Amino acid sequence: MSEAGETEAAARAVRGRRVVIAGATSASGLACARELAAAGAEVIAVGRDAARLAALVDDVRAATGRAISAEVCDLTDESAVADLVARVHATGGPIDGVVHLVGGWRGGGGLAGQTEEDYRALEPALTSLRHVSRAVDDDLKASAAGRLAIVSSTSVERPLAGSANYVALKAAAETWTRAVGQGYAKAARDAGEAPRAASVIFRVKSLDGLEDDLARAVVGLWDASPDDLAAPITLG
Repeated sequence: MSEAGETEAAARAVRGRRVVIAGATSASGLACARELAAAGAEVIAVGRDAARLAALVDDVRAATGRAISAEVCDLTDESAVADLVARVHATGGPIDGVVHLVGGWRGGGGLAGQTEEDYRALEPALTSLRHVSRAVDDDLKASAAGRLAIVSSTSVERPLAGSANYVALKAAAETWTRAVGQGYAKAARDAGEAPRAASVIFRVKSLDGLEDDLARAVVGLWDASPDDLAAPITLG
């Protein structure tokens, strides 16, 4: 199939899906929101800053001619996440996908430089992933094509002392995501069905300059089978 044909197939597969972007006001969040909206997905952008979310909504509308919705939420607050999912359900029904882009970087200074302050500053990325994935678990299992995607790091396979905090949390996020995927597969087996939902790990050395590549890969998740998404996907 040609590249144009693959792009159109991916767009058809994601069209009409309700996709939450967690951490949407990052550069990668904006790229994903644009691509998903352009492909016809129903995008719900989630972040902590109302003004930045409003700017994101305007940007996507200007770039694609399509409207997306936005929700302000502290994803480290479990009850706030439950309320968020309830609001999303009330405005259109269950969720078909989550693109988790909550993250950040702190590092350097060897092992001695791996401070508790830096660890705690990075920890919300894992906390929010845990809260969000639990809150949408039933939705993604029930969806005709549920998808949970995270962005990890290539350094998980070669951790360095100067990034121990960062890599430890990325490795934990990957483990959590794989466990979520096992739950999807078990639920399908128990129901006597083929798996429909998938948890996806993207790995990058750095997202700088790869935002559009990530966005296109995210759109393509709904055009791939769960088996094809089982191994980490390296970008760049």
